[in-house]
Amino acid sequence: MERTNLGGLTTSIQGLGCMGMSQSYGPGDWDESISVINRAVELGVTLIDTANVYGAGHNEVLVGRALHDRRDQVELATKFGIDNTLGWDRRTVHGTAAYVKQACADSLTRLGVDHIDLYYLHRPPQDAEIEETVGAMAELVDEGKVRHLGLSEVDDDLLRRAHAVHPIAAVQSEYSIFTRDPETTVLPALRELGVGLVPFSPLGRGFLTGVLDRSSLGNQDFRARNPRFQGDAGDANQRIVDVVVSVAERKGATAAQVALAWVTQRASALGVPVVPIPGTKRRTWLEQNVAALDVVLDESDLAELDPLGDQVAGARY
Repeated sequence: MERTNLGGLTTSIQGLGCMGMSQSYGPGDWDESISVINRAVELGVTLIDTANVYGAGHNEVLVGRALHDRRDQVELATKFGIDNTLGWDRRTVHGTAAYVKQACADSLTRLGVDHIDLYYLHRPPQDAEIEETVGAMAELVDEGKVRHLGLSEVDDDLLRRAHAVHPIAAVQSEYSIFTRDPETTVLPALRELGVGLVPFSPLGRGFLTGVLDRSSLGNQDFRARNPRFQGDAGDANQRIVDVVVSVAERKGATAAQVALAWVTQRASALGVPVVPIPGTKRRTWLEQNVAALDVVLDESDLAELDPLGDQVAGARY
């Protein structure tokens, strides 16, 4: 697989998001998830993404077990900061120096590794200034526990302030045909500072695959309560998916592959490295996602796809 550079970290041009293996998208399957991670590495996917909050630590343990004998074949990314012990509706984001140090120590233990390749602040902190948080993260780099630093869901100002403390390799944000926010919130700073973009949910949380049955989402699937999947907004967004499906049929590809190809090809238009991290719990979908790298969208395809972001109905959360 082709590789690229995220602010100093060389990695595959497509990664694997592991959150859904432990939360948010219905029941997980430990054995199948392990197989997905191992198959991803076999296919050349080397950026493996998790977080301490996914499944209350379960996901880091799962990822660590999957990679126990192939640690040197991947770039391992995890995140810290979100505290939802009081429930998601009362969650807070921590960033004090003491918290950063303890969170890293705990993640290293769960992952079973001695260093993290890319360590993200999961959201802007609520109990500390960004300079304190990134300063503590920089100390982890000095101690050899972390190789590169990342931020998630930040704007231009926060990225510049953080980068002034220590170089930031990547910003992870939701980005897809469905969600174009980073283009207006953080892109200028990404370009200026040479920071890469790591899009999560590049398939619109599965909506853009064209195969999601919204009526069958169970109580354990947070999309059953997501505004973009419900009522009039869901119906309006289905019309966006129909366009993606139409382009896919013309290309001889799946809708998911077209959606991923669009994100990957945005690197040239945005002027920054782009490494999407589609998540999946099944090897079949993983292999389909990787095959999206062979799909090339031409100008006529982009003319249909690019305007869709302005037609999305409903809030992200």
